[in-house]
Amino acid sequence: MDRLRDSPVRLTSGVAVYEAVLAITRLKAVPPEVAEEIVDDFLAATGVTRVPIAEAETRLALAAHARHGKGRHPARLNLGDCFACACARMNGVPLLYVGDAFPQTDIRSALA
Repeated sequence: MDRLRDSPVRLTSGVAVYEAVLAITRLKAVPPEVAEEIVDDFLAATGVTRVPIAEAETRLALAAHARHGKGRHPARLNLGDCFACACARMNGVPLLYVGDAFPQTDIRSALA
């Protein structure tokens, strides 16, 4: 949370919100509407803004998959990972992430 709190720019995409809602629905055994409210409250409390996904982000996500996607590269980025990369690149910001996939890519890290 410190990295998120200390970041001057906090962005996410609808794909990340979708993934978070599905995960909370599954892990907490709550209806999707409740999970969506939890995610919305978190985004509001942390000042995270949703960025739209347009053609440019879609093309960047496709390029991320071509370079680092599942079945193509050891990083094995999935759909959500590729859109996270795309949104970070499009907005010129580093990516805050967990796990060991992104260090295997060329995405700029917010952890550095």
